[in-house]
Amino acid sequence: MTRARATAIGFVAVLLWALLALLTVGSSPTPPLLLNTICFGIGGVIGLIWVQMTGSWAHLRRVPLRVYAFGSIGVFGYHALYFSALRAAPAAEAGLIAYLWPLLIVLLSGLLPGEKLRTGHFLGALLGFAGAACIITGGGEGFQAQYLPGYGLALLCALFWSSYSVGSRLLGDAPTASVAVFCLLSALASLGLHLLLEETVWPVGALGWTSTVLLGLGPVGLAFYVWDIGVKQGDIQMLGTSSYAAPLLSTLILVIAGIAAPSWGLALAALLITAGAVLAARASSTTPAQDVAEGPAITPPTP
Repeated sequence: MTRARATAIGFVAVLLWALLALLTVGSSPTPPLLLNTICFGIGGVIGLIWVQMTGSWAHLRRVPLRVYAFGSIGVFGYHALYFSALRAAPAAEAGLIAYLWPLLIVLLSGLLPGEKLRTGHFLGALLGFAGAACIITGGGEGFQAQYLPGYGLALLCALFWSSYSVGSRLLGDAPTASVAVFCLLSALASLGLHLLLEETVWPVGALGWTSTVLLGLGPVGLAFYVWDIGVKQGDIQMLGTSSYAAPLLSTLILVIAGIAAPSWGLALAALLITAGAVLAARASSTTPAQDVAEGPAITPPTP
């Protein structure tokens, strides 16, 4: 596979993630842990088909148990928090706050050995958090306290995934086939917690089931696998930068679908968060030649 083709395959994940908020809204009122169970079950089945087609069963046996545990906790926790946030707050606003994770990854990566933060990182952080503040304060529409729990979950979602992503740097790479195990273990954990903590409410009607199945097939399924191919065989810096288009695309899709009302406040927040992430990414790309030779700094993995 050529580098250009692998990069194009990886970019498919960005397009799929742009549909995450829309499909999550469409799956309502299914509770977050049950939604996790269904979606990761579908994603895991996609993975098993992938493993069978590529003959990767032997690769799975060589993956350390700590990698399986770490990866499963990461994908389970992020999506449980994300689904919960979009149930408790407006989808566009909560989704934008959750998309602070690329910026937080860049900032937290400064804590790793051999990494350091630059002026661009801090300027990007200021822009990104200004966008989040615009959302939380109402974006010119006044403070809306009833949505604070949802906004808090979205921020926790961003912190969780960025911390997980930076920590995964210390575990090394795992084969693409291992994503199937991450999904299946996440589905099992979600099912157990759902039975303990939630009331079972299945998706309602054709819209609910279609949205849920598409979530499992796309943003919570296929996206993991194509992104893994892209970052390992394609241009990882280009993919890392392109992932910052996801919050803008996601917001635009919600507005077109009529789920989010267009407003200057929402547009400003989207631009600030995306611009902050891009500025931070550009600062990371100005690494010395020796650092580039050793490998790229932290770039956003699957969300």
